[in-house]
Amino acid sequence: MDLKDVMAANLRRIRHDRDLTQEELAEMTGLSARYIGSIERARVSASVTILGRIAMALNVEPGELLDVRARR
Repeated sequence: MDLKDVMAANLRRIRHDRDLTQEELAEMTGLSARYIGSIERARVSASVTILGRIAMALNVEPGELLDVRARR
């Protein structure tokens, strides 16, 4: 199990559930939309700091982004 893939799937699902675009999430986190897209495609590993920023913007616990049971 690759946590990059887990985070990618969970991030995409949660972002869609909140009707946010990658651009909107990028603005909320201070990251680039390209970087958000790279995380969602599991091309990069997000640091713990970035994980926290994304979780805060999405109003979820950081662990929810890494929860293997939540993957679809």
